[in-house]
Amino acid sequence: MNEELHHADADELQDRLTEVQTLLARHKLVEDLVHRQEMPRNERHDLVEGLVHKQHLNELRHRLDKMHPADIAYILEALPLDERLVVWDLVKAERDGDILLEVSDAVRESLIANMDSHELVAVAESLDTDELADLAPDLPHDVIQGVFQSLSVEEREQLRAAMSYPEDSVGSIMDFDMVTVREDVTLEVVLRYLRLFDELPDHTDQLFVVDREEHLKGVLPLNRLLVSDPDTEVRALMQTDFIDLEPDDFAEEAAKAFERYDLVSAPVVDEEHKLIGRVTINTVVDFIREESEAEQLAQAGLKEEEDIFASVWDSVKNRWAWLAINLVTAFIASRVIGAFEGSIEKLVALAALMPIVAGIGGNSGNQTITMIVRAIAIGQVRHDAIRRLLRKELGVALINGVLWGGLLGIAACWMYGSISLGIVMTSAMTLNLLLAATAGVTIPLLRVRLGADPAVGSSVLITALTDSGGFFIFLGLATLFLL
Repeated sequence: MNEELHHADADELQDRLTEVQTLLARHKLVEDLVHRQEMPRNERHDLVEGLVHKQHLNELRHRLDKMHPADIAYILEALPLDERLVVWDLVKAERDGDILLEVSDAVRESLIANMDSHELVAVAESLDTDELADLAPDLPHDVIQGVFQSLSVEEREQLRAAMSYPEDSVGSIMDFDMVTVREDVTLEVVLRYLRLFDELPDHTDQLFVVDREEHLKGVLPLNRLLVSDPDTEVRALMQTDFIDLEPDDFAEEAAKAFERYDLVSAPVVDEEHKLIGRVTINTVVDFIREESEAEQLAQAGLKEEEDIFASVWDSVKNRWAWLAINLVTAFIASRVIGAFEGSIEKLVALAALMPIVAGIGGNSGNQTITMIVRAIAIGQVRHDAIRRLLRKELGVALINGVLWGGLLGIAACWMYGSISLGIVMTSAMTLNLLLAATAGVTIPLLRVRLGADPAVGSSVLITALTDSGGFFIFLGLATLFLL
């Protein structure tokens, strides 16, 4: 790859985005000025072409040509739709596929929606089979059918297989571009074979040794190939103890294997142990990033990643579900407070202190739930560990409740001159932290047991529970012991 197309660091990327935005602003300014001039339409059009397209847009096109597809994707995501489409039109057509694979799903939809069928077919035909499988769900059906007919029989089977695997499986992230060799040839023959390639597939750190039926026999690391005697046969040098994956394995488990064993690539075999593909570190990193982003969105109650410049209606559809749940839980919390209106009227201090109990409980619950969800994600916790984890978190909550609740109780006693109020404050804080710990452990583990994502809406649920529970505990204790 040309050095100019390497990824930019964060500061360089921001500078490039600023440059693009500046050129777009100049383009729009000059275009607006020209359109205000009183002259025949044809002359005006020619003037715009001369002043704008041959100046600012050409400069912008020149800058885009030097950028890596991932950097262009970042810039497209940071631009409003009208400016995004201007930049997209300036990108060379042969780079469209690489960029579409890099942008977020939401932005990809906006770009595809503004491309005609011929452009989309050209993009699809420029991609490898595994890349096409990633892009296929966003392409119109007629485009996919047209491209499918242009593929070879082998490529059709690969595409059909890749599209059949679930999104969270190894099959969905494997690629088919790999180098295989036989075990009964010498390293000299292998080296001559490798020289026939213009370049090796990305992230090739090992060759796969197969028999004539494509059964995987072993792997040949490139570093051993390069330093060993050329007359040595492959079978004498290949490694038979290696990590392999199956297409139905969970991609999350594969990611853990890559992290644990510092893998760069790993073979994928079918039930007959025939080599059908490989997984590489770059796809694993992409999967981990996407899973992390999805988890963050789920915790905030968002259904999917959202284009920050999406229409109002699209954003509303993405956010309404958990907002509706929030509305219900907030209404419940308000009814809890309403049930104790008489107590609050008699002792105004309760109104000032009860948000503290609820707020600390919510923060503590979110700490617990974050730790549990993370542990579930990396495979450290299973649903049968609920009792052991619950005992531990209840112990932590009890100590924090007595310590920090005691400090708040002393502060309440000093501020309002009531020892009883201080004791109620300490007790309410401790009980709400115990409630938060219980919910923080049980909510994600129960969701796992029910086959649901433990991260989805967990923070929303814990906050609702500790708010309502905190109000009820504090105001209930106050009613019993202070009034």
